[in-house]
Amino acid sequence: MDRPETLETQTQWRTAGDRIQTLLDSCAASGPAAYERARQLVAEVVGLYGAGLERIVEIGEGGLAERLATDDLVASLLLVHGLHPHDVHRRVSDALERVRPYLGSHGGDVDLLEVRGDTVRLAFEGSCKSCPSSAVTLELAVEDAIRAAAPEIGSIEVVTTERTGMIPAESLMAHLHSDGHGPTEWHPAPELGELRAGEVAGFVIGGTALLACRAGDQTFVYRDHCPVCDDTLAGATLLGTLLRCPRCGVDFDVARAGAAATAAPLVPVPLLSRDGVPSLALREALGADA
Repeated sequence: MDRPETLETQTQWRTAGDRIQTLLDSCAASGPAAYERARQLVAEVVGLYGAGLERIVEIGEGGLAERLATDDLVASLLLVHGLHPHDVHRRVSDALERVRPYLGSHGGDVDLLEVRGDTVRLAFEGSCKSCPSSAVTLELAVEDAIRAAAPEIGSIEVVTTERTGMIPAESLMAHLHSDGHGPTEWHPAPELGELRAGEVAGFVIGGTALLACRAGDQTFVYRDHCPVCDDTLAGATLLGTLLRCPRCGVDFDVARAGAAATAAPLVPVPLLSRDGVPSLALREALGADA
C-alpha cells in the first residue's frame, strides 16, 4: 500500500516551483549579483533537464510521448518545454472531461464551444447554467483544470442561454470575492484517496470541519453541518448515494449536490485531482473589520 506515499510525493513536487522562487528571493538579500547568478543557475538546470526530456521523447517508440502525457507531473514538464503531444484544444477538452464528475454531482455539465487564440468559450448545461454557485464552479473547478492543462489560455468566456453575449470569467470571480469571503485556496487532501466504497469519514482541513463519503467510485465532500437539525453530521451513514443524518434522519443525495426531498441541501466543497492528489477548494471568511 504505497498510494499515500505516492500522493505525498506528488504534492511535494507541485509546490517545488514555489520553493525555488523562495530560494531565489532569499538570494536577492545578498545583492543583485548573487540573485542573478542564482537565476542563471536555475535557468541552466531547467534547460539541461528540458534537453534531456526532449531527447527521451525523440528516441522513444510506440507512442512514448502519449503515455508520458497521461502523468500530470510529466505533462506539466512537457508543457514547459513545448514537448506536449496534444494541441491546446485537445488539452482543454481533456481537462473538462476530468471535471465532469464534479459538475455532474451538481446536476450540470459544460460544453467546449471554441478555442480561439488564447480564449476559451464555454456553455454550462443543466443546473449549472442557473445555479447561484455557477461562479464558484467556474473558478474552482473548470478554470483551474483549464489553466493547469493549457497555461497559454488567457481568458475564459461563458456563453449564456438567456441572453446573447458572454460573461467574462473575471466578472464571475468579482461577484464571488464580494460575498464576504477571502481568497480561495486549494488544500491537498491525500487521505481522501484512502476512502473505500460506502465509507463516511470526518476531516478538518484548513480549519474547516468536513464530511467525506465515497459512493461507488466517486468521492464527495460537504461541510459538516446538517441544515435541518443545525448539528454535526458525525456518525452519518451512506446507503447508495443517500447520506442519512444520525440525529434528524433526513436523507441527502450526495450525488446531486447534497439535495434533500423536503429540506435545504448540504453545502458541497469542490474536490478535484490536482497532479494526482485529491484537493479541496476552501474559502476563508473575512473578519468583521476586513
